[in-house]
Amino acid sequence: MTIEDFKRDHKTRFLADEYERLLNEEKEMLEMMESDPEMKSLAEEELKALQKRKTESWAQMENILEPKEEDNGNGPADLIMEIRAGAGGEEAALFAADLAVMYQGYAVGKGWSFRKIDESVSEHGGYREAVFEIKGDGVWKELQYEMGVHRVQRIPDTEKNGRVHTSTASVAVMPVFQKTSIVINPADIDMEYTHSGGAGGQNVNKVETAVRLIYKPTGLAIRCQSERSQLQNREKAMLLLVSKLQALKDEEESKKYAADRKNQIGTGDRSEKIRTYNILQDRVTDHRIKQSWHNLEKIMVGNIGPIIQALKEVSEGGEVGTEDEE
Repeated sequence: MTIEDFKRDHKTRFLADEYERLLNEEKEMLEMMESDPEMKSLAEEELKALQKRKTESWAQMENILEPKEEDNGNGPADLIMEIRAGAGGEEAALFAADLAVMYQGYAVGKGWSFRKIDESVSEHGGYREAVFEIKGDGVWKELQYEMGVHRVQRIPDTEKNGRVHTSTASVAVMPVFQKTSIVINPADIDMEYTHSGGAGGQNVNKVETAVRLIYKPTGLAIRCQSERSQLQNREKAMLLLVSKLQALKDEEESKKYAADRKNQIGTGDRSEKIRTYNILQDRVTDHRIKQSWHNLEKIMVGNIGPIIQALKEVSEGGEVGTEDEE
């Protein structure tokens, strides 16, 4: 691999630019040390640190473009899940957090890795928005039908009159492919660096490792603070951007041909209502296949295997109704 190879690939283009910058900085520092011997001892430590960053950057690019094993039929083994609070204010944010716990419990039970990339926490500890990276064998095949609007009906702890509230949260599931048709022009991206924040907005470190990028053609903003280094967060943010753009493209294609896909579960549209969790009746109903399950307490900590299995069986073998069930 050459630096030109890395610059041609959208997944490593920014890292390649950073590598070239470090290379030029190293050259300038060596020239300065040669012309001014008095500066040599002062610059040696800085030079070592710079060379280490350069080596790490190159290794990272090689790792990103390293050939991966062929897909085993289960789809990509990496996906990005985005959970966002919908209608219902603070209650919706709390429900979004409940969904995150549910998916994390299921992932742990399957032996997958479940990592938080970014979060926006509400006043009472819910999620206004949270983004997760899930990795494992069969992860896409298992979770691809979770995209859409999830609805909860329950009496909030703050409700004094015992009224049932309805709140929603949306789930977006985006596969991470090694190859994609999405091409990103570096000139279309604005990038910012900030401190990685902890709970309550406090900084968990004093180094600007968190990365926020804005894709100017769409205004799409991506933030990543899960990794320890700025380079790793930048790579993850770029990966998330590509996944989002690919997902939006696939969603548009899916809508075009949805009427002709009789065995399709929904349209793949993140605005489609797919499931209701009725706490008082201890029941969850998936409106696409018109089936219900009980024991919500276990379901909400990750026991969603029977639901996922039912969706897979219908998708693989039969027609599906698309009308919502109230």
